[in-house]
Amino acid sequence: MQLSAPAKINLSFRIKGRRTDGFHEIETLMAPISLADRITIEKAGDDGIHFSCDDPSLPADDDNLVVRAAKLFRRRTGITSGITVALEKKIPHGAGLGGGSSDAASTLLGLSELFDAGLDQAELLELAAQLGSDVPFFVVRAAAVCRGRGEIVTPISLETKLHLVLLKPDFVVPTPWAYSRWKNSRELRAVDYSVQEFGGAQFVNDLERPVFEKFLLLAHLKAWLRQQPEVAVALMSGSGSTVFAVLGDETDGEKLAARARNQIDTTLWTCVCQAG
Repeated sequence: MQLSAPAKINLSFRIKGRRTDGFHEIETLMAPISLADRITIEKAGDDGIHFSCDDPSLPADDDNLVVRAAKLFRRRTGITSGITVALEKKIPHGAGLGGGSSDAASTLLGLSELFDAGLDQAELLELAAQLGSDVPFFVVRAAAVCRGRGEIVTPISLETKLHLVLLKPDFVVPTPWAYSRWKNSRELRAVDYSVQEFGGAQFVNDLERPVFEKFLLLAHLKAWLRQQPEVAVALMSGSGSTVFAVLGDETDGEKLAARARNQIDTTLWTCVCQAG
């Protein structure tokens, strides 16, 4: 069985405060995008869980959400058959695009179907919430408003398809670090953090403030994108380090990506894709 594990962007990301369980209360509008990893799941001839990935930098043990998802599925269902999972990565690690969470959710969905486990969406969402805050969103696989720590998922319809360019420098932003700096962070004078509007949606990210204080290249990248004539919206996704541009109609995203590499950073990872 082969599955596509889509990435996501955060169109909006608001932090409501610190919860008693140590997490932050959030409200975010997320949308799956056409960039995706590919997962192949098969039954194995033994009783083990066998995981492989074409990116050797990723862990292959319990530190990988795919392995944890497979183990959680077997505990929940009582299934003891062996499982082989092969992961082909297209979504960069530590990019704020939800790659690991999507891989875990797709593993749960695929295993439930492969073994005819009969898990309904509510049960899959419950399992997903045990793996991570973003994982339930990828079980629903539609644009959605996510609340709580991310596990309360309400699907919505976007008014229009979004044409996107993703831009990621060659570094990652640790998500726990970004949250820990949120409360006492300050805005940079040269950056516009205000709400942007396009296609019936509002775009804003509360984590830009702490992240931009330390990672000045991301602040510069957003400011540069907002100056480009074909860009309708520029925003950081999640805790970064990806900044995305929403393009107007009849716009060549590849030209914008090439210009960014030429003018900002030749090592930028770029991707032209769609949401909605």
